[in-house]
Amino acid sequence: MSNKRRQLHLNAFLYGTGHHEASWRLPEAAPERNLEFNHVLQIVQTAERGLMDSVFLADGYSGRSNKLEPFTELSALASRTKHIGLIATVGTTYNEPFHVARKFASLDHISKGRAGWNIVTGAGDASHNFGRERHPEHALRYEEADEFTEVAKQLWDSWEDDAVVNDKAAGLHIDQDKVHTIDYKGKYYSVKGPLNIARPPQGYPVLVQAGSSESGKEFAAKTAELIFTAHQSIESAQAFYKDVKSRLPKYGREAGQLKILPGISPILADTIEEAKELENQLFEFVNKDGAIRRLSERLGIDLSGHPLDETLSLEGVKETDEVNGHKSRHQLILDLIRNESLTLKQLVNRLAGARGHFTFTGTPLQLADVIETWFLNGAADGFNVMPQIYPSGLEIFVDKVIPELQNRGLFRTSYEGRTLRENLGLARPENALRQTKAVL
Repeated sequence: MSNKRRQLHLNAFLYGTGHHEASWRLPEAAPERNLEFNHVLQIVQTAERGLMDSVFLADGYSGRSNKLEPFTELSALASRTKHIGLIATVGTTYNEPFHVARKFASLDHISKGRAGWNIVTGAGDASHNFGRERHPEHALRYEEADEFTEVAKQLWDSWEDDAVVNDKAAGLHIDQDKVHTIDYKGKYYSVKGPLNIARPPQGYPVLVQAGSSESGKEFAAKTAELIFTAHQSIESAQAFYKDVKSRLPKYGREAGQLKILPGISPILADTIEEAKELENQLFEFVNKDGAIRRLSERLGIDLSGHPLDETLSLEGVKETDEVNGHKSRHQLILDLIRNESLTLKQLVNRLAGARGHFTFTGTPLQLADVIETWFLNGAADGFNVMPQIYPSGLEIFVDKVIPELQNRGLFRTSYEGRTLRENLGLARPENALRQTKAVL
């Protein structure tokens, strides 16, 4: 049995000028550089300098977000980095398994085993962009996602690991006996296969999940290897951690096969006073009218005339079971109103920091204390780091928080693995199709 001490896992969530919605208005911010590859590259190289496990790109298929497409961006980043994992959000509702399996296999080959797939069903309604009449219901989306992921896994397994021979003397490039059709016929998908690219270096990209609804937790327990989740308190994070880990045995899995990374969104400075001053500056830049309009739409009540400094009530708001989008985030907001008796101004400011993730304002040493407490007390296997300001927030985290975590023996001092799976301590999956054929 290994005596090696359990280590934190850290992911950097890439997000324009920062996760605070007003970060782009800071004097030093450069929102015009969000589509510049070299700007993004510098941020990712900072994360790699800090020995972080991975970087992550969110994505969607509607709205006016003005951001690069993840596969294109991460493939370019793969050529300019060596160790850091590259995780892309790709939705199942408006895609096909063959396309997604092929793209992730390509990214994993380009990066030599550093790809990860954040599997989402798509909370945002993009039906109007794909010729559909309406956005599927929440439970149906997860049912489709389960089958979608199974098809993708079978497609990655359609090539045995040694199918590519390249035997010049024998004139054998690919051993066709080791490339198989999958002949998948399910409720939602019918795919013959095989995939038209060799099995990825990692077997599968690391499978990531970000939903915390009941359907999301069950899907994660069955399929995911990494979870991004949002919690406002250590108690909430502990309950989620215990709940999801307890579901794993039902699927023949152990606790170490699933890493749980809550979001943590810091504002950091050398003194508390400096950090608070920066926080207040950001709050002054928040578009209060826009934030209240979005909150009204989410809650299903008109808050436009509600006094900013008056406590909010839950009277008339949508309950979580009425929501067809981000159910877990909706519940988190209801819990904030119920448990903390927030005013409208307080709630707007809280959500502006990171859309419901845990926010922190203070010094690097204080943040290291929080991280250590959550990590050692059953709330997290690591963190999805979401700086409220990019690039400076990540630079401070890498230069001042990570060394403190290293001093405490909680974080690596060098990359030990070659692939994202190896750095996360996750096993490379066996080829399930080959195992099935061997039994037959």
